[in-house]
Amino acid sequence: QVQLVESGGGLAQPGGSLRLSCAASGFRFNLYTMKWYRQAPGEGRELVASITPAGEGTNYADSVKGRFTISRDSAEFAVYLQMNNLKPEDTAVYFCNTRIWETEYWGQGTQVTVSS
Repeated sequence: QVQLVESGGGLAQPGGSLRLSCAASGFRFNLYTMKWYRQAPGEGRELVASITPAGEGTNYADSVKGRFTISRDSAEFAVYLQMNNLKPEDTAVYFCNTRIWETEYWGQGTQVTVSS
């Protein structure tokens, strides 16, 4: 079955960096767009970044452009989110996502807290 497992969250200071990882299994990873979402307390889920199957195309939310970079490794069946110059408003649970046919798949999420 499809599994997405996030890791790499934690506590960072403003201006700091974290790298999130998502290990994917149970589907043909190279065929699907992968996405990172986040959900802050009391807020809805927000699309942060996406990357096309071959990795040639990426998109970012305006709030993270120039600070976050999404990438993928086809050999490792993994997608990453490098987060630099973190801000307190980046505090959220971050989720890995893919859509296969009509079904959305989600990981369990990883907490990112940005605080001094």
